[in-house]
Amino acid sequence: MYELITKIHFVFINLTRQKKRLLMMMLDAVCLPICLWMSYALRLSDYWPSLYMNAHWWLFPLIAICGIFIFSQLRVYRTILRYIGSDAIIQIIKATIALSLIIVIASYFAINPIIPRSIPLIFLLVSIMYVGGTRFFYRHYYRWIFHNLLPNEAIAIYGAGKAGVQIVSSLADNRDYRAVLFLDDDPHLTGSVVQGLRVYLPKDIAYLKRKYNLKRVILAMPSASRDQRKAIIERLTANHIQALTLPALSEVLTGRAHIDSFRSVEIEDLLGRDPVPPKSELLDASIKGQNILVTGAGGSIGSELCRQILMVGPKTIILFDNSEFNLYKISQELSDLAAKTQTHTEIHAILGSVTDKLCLSRTVAKFKIDAFYHAAAYKHVPIVEHNIFSGIQNNIIGTRNACDVARHFKVKRFVLISTDKAVRPTNIMGATKRIAELIIQAMAAQKTKTLFSMVRFGNVLGSSGSVVPLFRKQIDEGGPITVTHKDITRYFMTINEAALLVLQAGSMAKGGDVFVLDMGKEIRIYDMAVQMVQLSGLTLRDESNPDGDIEITISGLRPAEKIKEELLIGTNVKETDHPRIMRAFEEERPLSELDHKIALFQAAYEQDNEAKAIDILTSLVTGYQPDEAFHATQSAPALSSIDTQPKEVSQA
Repeated sequence: MYELITKIHFVFINLTRQKKRLLMMMLDAVCLPICLWMSYALRLSDYWPSLYMNAHWWLFPLIAICGIFIFSQLRVYRTILRYIGSDAIIQIIKATIALSLIIVIASYFAINPIIPRSIPLIFLLVSIMYVGGTRFFYRHYYRWIFHNLLPNEAIAIYGAGKAGVQIVSSLADNRDYRAVLFLDDDPHLTGSVVQGLRVYLPKDIAYLKRKYNLKRVILAMPSASRDQRKAIIERLTANHIQALTLPALSEVLTGRAHIDSFRSVEIEDLLGRDPVPPKSELLDASIKGQNILVTGAGGSIGSELCRQILMVGPKTIILFDNSEFNLYKISQELSDLAAKTQTHTEIHAILGSVTDKLCLSRTVAKFKIDAFYHAAAYKHVPIVEHNIFSGIQNNIIGTRNACDVARHFKVKRFVLISTDKAVRPTNIMGATKRIAELIIQAMAAQKTKTLFSMVRFGNVLGSSGSVVPLFRKQIDEGGPITVTHKDITRYFMTINEAALLVLQAGSMAKGGDVFVLDMGKEIRIYDMAVQMVQLSGLTLRDESNPDGDIEITISGLRPAEKIKEELLIGTNVKETDHPRIMRAFEEERPLSELDHKIALFQAAYEQDNEAKAIDILTSLVTGYQPDEAFHATQSAPALSSIDTQPKEVSQA
């Protein structure tokens, strides 16, 4: 029987819209005269009052014809029945009132016998019950088919407020999920019924999981803080229930997600903080209506900087990157975003390297750059550790080139994107980035018309160098997740927050500023891996649960990797006008000394003497402790001593 009902149902819903309207017209043509007959029967207490029926026979086809006409004019037949709501009810009442008025008018032509005066009113009530009832019955029947005859999964909604009600409505036509209950922290709502679903307290989750076979819960708490959301998700994952959430509005606007498509709660949703609204005056000061250059524009940080810059409304954005593929991706994305938001910003993609000083000079001169955001850097610690000279050329000499060009062409602002790995570094990448910071401070000491500053922060969630994409890939492949050390910790920040803070910090620069972003609390990487397993709806495989899904293995620290990172070299730090941006005051080196060391780096590069390059880094960077054991194992040809005399460094 169920199979027959299901087949009939799908035959109907697969009809064209035109055929469905024709079918409803035919049904109304039959049923509206029946409604009129019922009005006579109720009024006269007779199933077949022959005197009236014989005299007023012409009224029945008239009601059918007029009913179809009026319903068509008031667009009653254009309503999609499975989405019918209060607006449709209003249209149905208007249509049936108009039809009842036709009976009133017809009563003037019916003399012997006359139409009883109560017939139009009775017909109005009966026809509303028929027209509205049949349509709402179909909506209920349609949803009953999906929820009872088709395979779907029971799901709970966390939050019985407005957002939760909207989610229940959107799930009414969802073939994959069926809402069965609400969870809400408000004890006053416990036991009440919202949208036909009972509200329970979250403490009953273990019992509800067994009763309804719950595997997933949709979070409907748009006003909840991240700490509240984190506590809720931890409670759900402790009961092996996966949390789902709606996509962010930005994802919907850019077409990356649909408004009713649910996604798993990601680790970024837990580690991020409640955002501090950006100060528009800080963003406008250095961006709005100006020409902006971003080096490393195709990278994780650079691309997010470009997105945020575009939304402020600059005159021109220059995307500068040495990766053709990354440059193409970000230029296409920004062009699409500009078209959707109707932003009249010119976007230019320049394929080049910061080590090519001539290319940089031509770019800055051609586009008359006002603000220069230097995000181009080699940042993957193990890669740079094996490619010392590439790291030096890009991170040190590339920064020196960029500063020279910015000073020569009187760029108003220059902002270096730095990293916490530059603080007492143990690796080549951190040491080269620290020298880049020293270059910025030394350039600012020259009292040029360019305001040089830098912004230092820790790991960014979702960046190409983050462990999050790696862990996610390992989980998708069934594990194991590899963690280098059980006690290793890192600072994390969402990429969106980091980019906005960088732009605001750049506007507060006075020259030589070392801005440090408030990264919040340190995160234990092992705990993050455990959370990611739980958020995926899987279980951790360990000694206490040998039948779990995903195992975490300790692989050992990588060459030059630190267990803990730091954001400050000293203790001299002051607050700024922004609660999450600090200004640090640290050791500086004169530009002449830095240029001398850069010349030595160039000489070591020409001689292919990595040991000498490491010695120069050690002498220049306070606290740098290279991994001597690792570098001693790296094969290198025996080289003669190199000329340690500095070579001339061109200055624009």
